[in-house]
Amino acid sequence: MEFNQLLTQKSRRWRRVLITMSLALLTLSLIHLSIGEITINPFSPKNALESQLLFELRMPRLLAAIAIGASLALSGAALQVLLGNVLAEPGVLGISGGASLGMVAVLFLFPVAATPMVFMGAGIAGSLLFTLLLVGMAKAMRLTTTRLLLVGVALGILSSAAVTWAFYFSDDLSIRQLMYWLMGSIGGVSWYQHVLVVFMVPVLVWLCLQGKILDRLMVGEIHALQLGVDVEKLRWQLILSISMLVGCSVALGGVISFVGLVVPHLLRMAFGSENRYLLPLSVISGATLLVFADIFARTLIDSAELPLGVMTTTIGAPVFIWMLVKSHDTR
Repeated sequence: MEFNQLLTQKSRRWRRVLITMSLALLTLSLIHLSIGEITINPFSPKNALESQLLFELRMPRLLAAIAIGASLALSGAALQVLLGNVLAEPGVLGISGGASLGMVAVLFLFPVAATPMVFMGAGIAGSLLFTLLLVGMAKAMRLTTTRLLLVGVALGILSSAAVTWAFYFSDDLSIRQLMYWLMGSIGGVSWYQHVLVVFMVPVLVWLCLQGKILDRLMVGEIHALQLGVDVEKLRWQLILSISMLVGCSVALGGVISFVGLVVPHLLRMAFGSENRYLLPLSVISGATLLVFADIFARTLIDSAELPLGVMTTTIGAPVFIWMLVKSHDTR
């Protein structure tokens, strides 16, 4: 009886947190739509100019921030279970860099073929390749946390170097302008790019529903097999899902790091590690964090706009250092 009451209390606590974060996301979304060089009432724009700003610029940008934040946070939470490493994150491990490398390769080598669908496919292929490399090396070589992070950082540096060389030797101004976008920016997002979100939403929903299975996987692959989990099939499903979400996120907003690290880790510290609750909450919290960061990216400097990736790195890098120090102290 006491055990059932404990479960009920825990469920209610998670539900309260989920409702609170949803309200925070709604509030920040309204603020995001309202503020800027021109303050607009999102429920009642006064004229055609305000309507155009609201529906053609701010709303696509807001939806991009929500989709990218949700995808990166959920990808980070799933990747941490897949690799058994709380420090795993698409940006830190170079997966986002792999997506950017795939897209830049298409733009640089096959500019005529760089349609939105090809662009998205290149991002997914790049992130898939880097995810497979990391998972394969982690399993085959039984990498420790430190070595896995070093391999991921090395892959990220390698992709960054390749992208820099491509920009350096390119005479195309449009390709050179992508350097700013790859720092993380959703300033130029338009409605037609949201075809990517159509692909992202089903993956987000499916991944959120895998919480109970991921809880079994956390106790170890052998125990998960005994509990009826098809570990090999689940691993491939997770790899493909994470690659899809990261690739589409990079195609929408460039490389935005640390969201998938900071959000799941802080949620685990505050509320526990049950994935059936953690995954949906990561979606809402990741979206909330990125909307919050984009508000500051747009408004912190009057004469310019900061790259969104710079804002998330500023928030996430100190947390990442603290996590590394904490994991070292606990050994």
